[in-house]
Amino acid sequence: MKYVLFICTPVGGEELSPGEIADDPRFTAYIEEVRRRDLVKGGARLRPYTDATTVRVRGDEVLLSDGPFMESKEYVAGIDIIEVADLDEAIALASRHPAALAGGSVEVRPVWE
Repeated sequence: MKYVLFICTPVGGEELSPGEIADDPRFTAYIEEVRRRDLVKGGARLRPYTDATTVRVRGDEVLLSDGPFMESKEYVAGIDIIEVADLDEAIALASRHPAALAGGSVEVRPVWE
């Protein structure tokens, strides 16, 4: 079954670049495990929420605003698309993600197929 892991970081928390993640032993151990087990099927590291633009359409008008669409204590910093046997395995994997272990969170959401 496929799931998306939304990797959430606290606002004002540690913001690592892809290069810093590649050099961080917390992340390299996790990445090695998921690659060895061939669990991750795609994903991306996202730019900070301050670089976001939210688009809304009201009638014929397109409305743009900077940043996320709501005030939040966390923001989505990246996503992983995983393929595992079931929700229990997805939760077990998410619970070992460095973001979850460092004060952030990982939302696990099934993919419609």
